[in-house]
Amino acid sequence: MTELSDRMADVRARRVPGVEARAGKFPGPSLIPALNAIQARLGWLPREELEELARDARRPRYEIEGLISFYPHFRTEPPTKVALHVCHDLPCWLRDGEARIAELRDRYGEDDDVEIVEVSCLGRCDIAPAVAVNERPAPVADTDDLVGAARDGGVGEAPAATRLEPWPNDPYPAGSGVPERYTTLRALLAGELDADDIVATLKDSGLRGMGGAGFPTGQKWSLVRDTEPGTTKYAIVNADESEPGTFKDRQILAQQPHLVLEGLLLGMVVVGAEEGWVFIRHEYGPEEHVLREEIDALRAAGVIGPDACGSGRRLNVDVFVSPGGYILGEETALLECMEGHRGEPRNKPPFPGNYGLHGRPTLINSVETFADVPVIVQRGAQWWKDQGAGDSVGWKFFAVSGHVEKPDVYCVPMGTTVRDLVELAGGVTGGRQVGAVQPGGASSNFIGPDKLDMPLDFGTAVEHGTMLGSGAMVVLAEGSDMLAASTNVLRFFRNESCGKCVPCRVGSTKAHAILRDVVETGSDLDDDQRAHILRLEEAMRKTSICGLGQVALGPVVSVLGLNKGGAAARPQPRPEGAEDQPDR
Repeated sequence: MTELSDRMADVRARRVPGVEARAGKFPGPSLIPALNAIQARLGWLPREELEELARDARRPRYEIEGLISFYPHFRTEPPTKVALHVCHDLPCWLRDGEARIAELRDRYGEDDDVEIVEVSCLGRCDIAPAVAVNERPAPVADTDDLVGAARDGGVGEAPAATRLEPWPNDPYPAGSGVPERYTTLRALLAGELDADDIVATLKDSGLRGMGGAGFPTGQKWSLVRDTEPGTTKYAIVNADESEPGTFKDRQILAQQPHLVLEGLLLGMVVVGAEEGWVFIRHEYGPEEHVLREEIDALRAAGVIGPDACGSGRRLNVDVFVSPGGYILGEETALLECMEGHRGEPRNKPPFPGNYGLHGRPTLINSVETFADVPVIVQRGAQWWKDQGAGDSVGWKFFAVSGHVEKPDVYCVPMGTTVRDLVELAGGVTGGRQVGAVQPGGASSNFIGPDKLDMPLDFGTAVEHGTMLGSGAMVVLAEGSDMLAASTNVLRFFRNESCGKCVPCRVGSTKAHAILRDVVETGSDLDDDQRAHILRLEEAMRKTSICGLGQVALGPVVSVLGLNKGGAAARPQPRPEGAEDQPDR
């Protein structure tokens, strides 16, 4: 007994602090890919299929039911012939989305073949208002044609976005293929480049995580590289952008899969990982196909596999399809999902760089961050610095939507002003003036027209009471109902809260109830309601586990400040020590 007690004491001594609550969770491979496969085959998850899965995997049914109940993509009842999903979040709302939803309900509400569901952002803000018919994304104007096609047997596959000319961050010629690309990876595997030199170049370049919080990329790679050398490590591309206004990663995946994958593979070699994944939201079916085709081409060319580029080193890359939920953009919720659990964020520390997937050191970066790595390594840190405007460094992708003439993805020098980016997107619709802007997506504070000359960069955004986020600019024309707009944003966060922590779950619900009543009655917030909102915001910002709860009421409170003629009433909530926030 003494020997056994000594061994158990040793195990407890080596346990990583902060992960005690994970003890007793179900072991074994994730069942989510199997559930995705069943639903892709049948359209839903019949009970007999779940029972067979439980028997084959030797896992309890209640574990499987717990997964299904958490993830919104999974269906437990047979679908109708036509599943019509309509986005109701801010960019679509700004484009008369509510009126379009009402029209669709009038047209199809009594149709037994059609199921109409209002959903959170589909990642198609450039064609707002957006719908998805049997998971095929489209502008609302195409709804009738797609419904008709669905009745007749199928809507077909939507094409991914194409682009003739490479973006400025692409060092490879237009039209080149696998043999001409991946030169940086080949040089690293051949010993012509040194991993430590790559880390130093990334540090010198000033590249920061483009997923939201802007954590220095070189520092993150160095931390994971230095953690437990020689042990199993992993690398993951976070392609789960699901926040209203965010769609630039979708375009990068469609048009630069080679850069995303080369950046991932470089990261794997540098930190010492053999396994890598692209974690992509299920709504990005067209982009998933592009990725899988590129991965197949890499495998056929011997760039990845058991002997990557003839180096004797094993490198394997795969795609993990998310079963839905904005919270999965938060890196630890993403890891929970990949491990086969409910996607609830973990407490930090430990951070994924030390204790990530399956308890192993894990490198996680956003799509855009990985896509920028090859050109920086090829052309050098100084070249990257020189691409920025003013004191800023590098290029930055922005998704611009809302009240602009040309909603789209734009790649501009970091430090470009809000005004210049709005003008690049064709200006405000109908020749109107800018009323307000969310420069960093739904989680960023609104700024007024007095800040149009603000350079778009991490530091300057914070100085002006907002944040750059992932680079999702939503523009609101003068005269827009700002309180209604911010209430729309809060509804998104309320709906997408995982429910794990009380401040986020209860606070967002209470605040939305107050604001919804005010907006629907056309009244103004009285002093007691305003004070209540501010107290809820403070409690959520200070005590929520992850970035979702910490930022959920920031946009509302910023609007209260703008309505008083001032700037944001609170500094932009941004947790200290955060890495990438949900998708951001």
